[in-house]
Amino acid sequence: MTPATKPLDIGQGVGLRREHFARVLAESTSVDWFEVISENFMVDGGRPLDILMRVRRDYPVVMHGVSLSIGSTDPLDTDYLERLRQLAERVEPSWVSDHLCWTGVGGHNAHDLLPMPYSEEALEHVISRVTRVQEKLGRRIALENPSSYLTFAASSLSESDFLAEVAKRADCGILLDVNNVYVSSVNHRFDPVAYLDAIPRDRVWQFHLAGHSDHGAYLLDTHDHPVADPVWNLYRHAVGRFGAVSTLVEWDAKIPEWDVLEAESLRARELRDEIVAAQPQIQTEGAS
Repeated sequence: MTPATKPLDIGQGVGLRREHFARVLAESTSVDWFEVISENFMVDGGRPLDILMRVRRDYPVVMHGVSLSIGSTDPLDTDYLERLRQLAERVEPSWVSDHLCWTGVGGHNAHDLLPMPYSEEALEHVISRVTRVQEKLGRRIALENPSSYLTFAASSLSESDFLAEVAKRADCGILLDVNNVYVSSVNHRFDPVAYLDAIPRDRVWQFHLAGHSDHGAYLLDTHDHPVADPVWNLYRHAVGRFGAVSTLVEWDAKIPEWDVLEAESLRARELRDEIVAAQPQIQTEGAS
């Protein structure tokens, strides 16, 4: 897959969560697609997998992982990759994504998305691993920018430049989490608009929107609130720069009733449609 044939825009989506299984299966919804946590369905059978396949008959699905650990120095987990490949063959997702982070070392899983040093050495390491993952899966993947709460003295690149270089040199996509950009920008005092402007247009396959918690001295990416106004404002800039990109609202804790989640997705659609209608040139501008 080259940048010219990146995945088509599939509209506005939400995460498929257990609390909404019955509602989603019972009747049609206004959302266009669903994102699933890959690891929750990497099994041979069972009710969740059955539900996923029933949903897949009616909607596009995107697989989003949390355990690839692309930045770790541990060897790539070939058993994990094989199970991920098998699930992707079964589900036929629009694309597969994970995070630009590491989740463990020495065989120990921290069950968290840990930040990386943005150095030339780390860049070469990640590019090599992404290339091998894509060869194993037989498809290109997208990597998401995580929220972060510390930086490394060894970093010689900005996060946005690091992410852009990985995408270009490993020939993969970017899952641009707008909320994470905002959270990290507050925590580390950088300009979130400049971050977006450093990302190449032709590599962005998807946006994430989510809520966060304000702890005074820092923001925490919690996915348990509605999308905050500053994140909506940053989303406006993202759509203005990147155009109509598939957008997902994440809500993973304190999960609300379906109507609340659906309304948040509809707000994203209305905002996106408004900006695209006002700036039709963003659909056809050349990449940069």
